[in-house]
Amino acid sequence: MSLVIRPSLQTDISVITAIYAHAVTHGTASFELEPPSEAEMGHRRDAILEGGYPYLVAERGGDILGYAYAGPYRTRPAYRSTVEDSVYVAPSAQGHGVGRALLLALIEQCEALDFRLMVAVIGDEDSHGSIGLHRSLGFEPAGILKGIGYKHGRWLSTVLMQRPLGRGTSEPPTRPAA
Repeated sequence: MSLVIRPSLQTDISVITAIYAHAVTHGTASFELEPPSEAEMGHRRDAILEGGYPYLVAERGGDILGYAYAGPYRTRPAYRSTVEDSVYVAPSAQGHGVGRALLLALIEQCEALDFRLMVAVIGDEDSHGSIGLHRSLGFEPAGILKGIGYKHGRWLSTVLMQRPLGRGTSEPPTRPAA
């Protein structure tokens, strides 16, 4: 069966919540310390969609294997053409191209929406899989914030990477300032 990338549905929230809960509990991709409830995850998804950003899932044979979304990098109007990506893959599907397929689709959708820059905020310098994935899709290192968070009994850094989208910064944005 082939992998299908599609827009998320409200009915996907329970699986999305479980995937995220595992990442929060066992990983460093998120700096949250306690997994949010399904209701909270539903509210977060709704806010992303209401903001005009894409929220996708990867599905194979009816099973959700991961999800990805883009959201505002910062809320100030001058940042309106910049998005931050988030990609989460179920533990059983990691290392099988799910994250790559999700991030590729997310990049394409953000370019179609005329966003100009995508920023990756990667938790932990040891997140070699995420750093490698982003690098393979054209992201370049933008910096490291050392010891910015404390989780799992240790200080964590954040790796910042960025990738131009579409026309990049060759001309002014077309997205209106809020």
